[in-house]
This record gives sequence, structure tokens and C-alpha cells, in this order.
Amino acid sequence: MDDFKYMRMAIEQAKIAYSLDEVPVGAVIVKDDKVISVGYNRREIDNNAIKHAEIIAIEKACSVLDSWRLDGCVLYVTLEPCMMCMGAIIESRISKVVYGAKKVNNYFPGNNFQIFGGVAEDVCLDLLQSFFKEKR
Repeated sequence: MDDFKYMRMAIEQAKIAYSLDEVPVGAVIVKDDKVISVGYNRREIDNNAIKHAEIIAIEKACSVLDSWRLDGCVLYVTLEPCMMCMGAIIESRISKVVYGAKKVNNYFPGNNFQIFGGVAEDVCLDLLQSFFKEKR
């Protein structure tokens, strides 16, 4: 089964992260049975909170395909994606996600931030609607 073949590749990426003292998560993106990108966690190396394996693989895939739309692509990742990565997966239109280990901690461990919505909502919404109306 191809899922195992590509997951083994993602595991190899996770092993690279491990060897670099990063959290060992690896990702592979496949389109039409061809690997188009790989990635592994680089948060410590790059001192960048968003450098998760999935984000790196998505950035590379967009570059390879010369498009932000990754329709028809499958993401293989060794750990269930976090909320940030799920947002990137949804926004990039990846068609399928296959992951290895299930996350065991909750998505907001120890965070104490506040979220406020609806501030100047009508202006923000009007701007977005105008943009897309002109595009269509």
C-alpha cells in the first residue's frame, strides 16, 4: 500500500529532525504518485514558531507547483497536525492527509491569551466581499 511507502519517507524526515535535536516530525507531499516536497520540524534551527514539518512541506510544494493551490495532493505526516498546520492544509486545498501518531496533548497547553472578534466587522467584511466580487 502506498500510504506505508510515503509514511516511511515522512519517518525518514522525522529522523533528520531528531538528529538535529528538533521534535521528530516529518512530512511528505505527493501528487499523482510522485513526491513533490518533504519537510521536517525546524523551529529550533530557524528560531521560528511556525516552522513545523507540514508548513515547510507545503511551502516547498507551492514552489514546485508554482501555485498555492495543492488540489490533488496528499500530505503524509508522522504526527497528527496541530491547529495551525490544519489551517494551512485547508487553505492550501490539500485533498488528503495521512498521519501516523495521534496527538495526546490538547491544542492550547498553558496558553493564556485572549481573542476578541467583531471589531470593525462590517468594514472588514465589506473589503473582503468587494475584493472577491471584482475577482468573479
